[in-house]
Amino acid sequence: MKSFWTQLPRPFFAMAPMKDVTDIAFRALVAKRGKPDVFWTEFVSADGLYHTCEGQTFTKNENPLLRDLQFAPDQRPIVAQIFSSKPEMIAYATKLVAELGFDGVDINMGCPDKTIEKQGAGAAMIKNSELAVEIIRVAKSASSLPVSVKTRIGYNKESLDEWLPALLSANPAAITLHLRTRKEMSLVKADWELMKKAVEIRNKINPKVLLIGNGDVRDRKDGEQKAEETGCDGIMLGRAMFGNPWVFNHQLPTINLQQKLDALIELAYGFEKISPPKNFAILKKHIKAFISGFSGASNLRARLMSATSASELEREIKVAQII
Repeated sequence: MKSFWTQLPRPFFAMAPMKDVTDIAFRALVAKRGKPDVFWTEFVSADGLYHTCEGQTFTKNENPLLRDLQFAPDQRPIVAQIFSSKPEMIAYATKLVAELGFDGVDINMGCPDKTIEKQGAGAAMIKNSELAVEIIRVAKSASSLPVSVKTRIGYNKESLDEWLPALLSANPAAITLHLRTRKEMSLVKADWELMKKAVEIRNKINPKVLLIGNGDVRDRKDGEQKAEETGCDGIMLGRAMFGNPWVFNHQLPTINLQQKLDALIELAYGFEKISPPKNFAILKKHIKAFISGFSGASNLRARLMSATSASELEREIKVAQII
């Protein structure tokens, strides 16, 4: 089976995997307004999938973890992101992801969440390159899906000279580099000069592995410029998607306030259709992003933050009469 990675344009644009953001409802919103070249799911625990799915009769409508692995036909190619420090769990989850019809599987080796790091997963994997390599190889052998990795440039300090060659030795299809260390979190600017270094290392060791840059990319134009300057193959957008589901659109349309409000309402109704249901309060981060930059935004945003349903949110927007 030919990997979708080989069919992508250069540079290609990818949706960052973000917990409680890149769910099926948000991906639907983006897909209608200009699809990325690659969709990503929220990250999902491989251990959790094993313990709630193995030998069970749960359906996608009953298991919250399977819920996070739902996708629609227009959300392709789509990569499922999983995490674990246990090779056997990664193998199980990779097989499950393949059965669910995904186009690829991605191993989270960059998340700084302390709960995940305590499991030896996420960014903690940067401190254990031997295990990281084993995890990638196990995932590759578990199914025919292409395996990719999302990570950072180092843990307490930049360590591309050691960390990147280890990952390249396992021959993943692609590596996404968040251009900050674990210690830096998102408190400093992403260092795109280091992507040039990463590309040089990749070209010497394993030129076939695609490199994706992530961190502080504002929009497509900014991403295209960063790709040209650094030589990376793809660009991943994260925070730039907030309040802007048009961000991947090739035409870079001018969006008016009515379109932004309509998009938020559409997202809220789509969010309510997710099953099993998620807490409506999760939408607050989207409300904050969509409802800003115009007269009366702060007052409307305050009212919307207390909404408990899509219909209530829509009603508050219409009552505000800010258009």
